[in-house]
Amino acid sequence: MLRNFDGFIFDVDGTLTSTNELIFSSFNHVTQKYLNKRVSNEEIIAMFGPTEDVILQEWMKHDYQDARKDYFDFYSSQHQKMADIYPGMIDVLKFIKSKSIPLSIYTGKGKDSARITLKEIGVYDLFDLIVTGDDVKESKPSREGVDMFVEKFNLDRNKVLMIGDAPADVIAAHRAGVKAASVLWDSYARDKVLQMNSDYVFETVEEFMKFLEENI
Repeated sequence: MLRNFDGFIFDVDGTLTSTNELIFSSFNHVTQKYLNKRVSNEEIIAMFGPTEDVILQEWMKHDYQDARKDYFDFYSSQHQKMADIYPGMIDVLKFIKSKSIPLSIYTGKGKDSARITLKEIGVYDLFDLIVTGDDVKESKPSREGVDMFVEKFNLDRNKVLMIGDAPADVIAAHRAGVKAASVLWDSYARDKVLQMNSDYVFETVEEFMKFLEENI
């Protein structure tokens, strides 16, 4: 049987793992300490796109190095308490791997937080390529991270699927000429995502797994 997909690209936050609360808390940990203020979830979401380093540099100015250390210490130490892989996602990734299909990450997270998260949730070694916000010139919705994967594994763009929870994931996929799957099990931008021109939409991990079983 010919399979419909020869490559998969996953976003991290809100797609593989429930890290939003951890991200919000990590930012507030340092804004309270260095700026003496709390930042709302909406304000933090509005900054999503660039890496944590870019956001921290903009906010902290001269305190950037100290604040960066505090941010990542908190992010790492609280990870097990506040974030975990979505039930069923390990099975999804292992199923794709069992078919010898290349797997990639394309995330706006910086290299450090992406590595912490992927190791904490036990999937770091399942990926053949990890593209973070530190590895590209422009953050998502730039197509750069998709192109890096397609070119590295010499893939047919019609048979590559990018899976994410945000509008930027859909835009990046379509700019690069690959298919886009929007997942809604923890999307912070659900309504916006539903207005996007996604090729596929999945409400649950189980639904997505069933799709994979039928298509690879």
